[in-house]
Amino acid sequence: MKKTFVSIAFGVALATSGAAFAAGDMENMDMSSGAKQGGAANSSMSHGEIKKVDTASGKLTIKHGPLENLGMDGMTMAFKVKDPAMLSQVKVGDKVDFVAEEINGALTVTKLQKQ
Repeated sequence: MKKTFVSIAFGVALATSGAAFAAGDMENMDMSSGAKQGGAANSSMSHGEIKKVDTASGKLTIKHGPLENLGMDGMTMAFKVKDPAMLSQVKVGDKVDFVAEEINGALTVTKLQKQ
């Protein structure tokens, strides 16, 4: 019985320390999910390359660097576009500067310009 109690206590200690460690790692993260409106962070342009233009779904796939206003690292992902006219302004391979924001739960390109 003593071994069982020790095993349970050890398991609880590990689970608790793991949760505390995870909380510590997230201490410096911006968890606002793009809730800032009109601030300087939202106007900061990110850099990327167009990988796909999907006019049927109204999306651009962009290989991009960090999206500082969203707290995201660089990756390749699809974004909705705020204005469908943006889709005709670019083609695959174009280098772009853009602003992405979370609008109604979807990451959306709100500003776009070719480099």
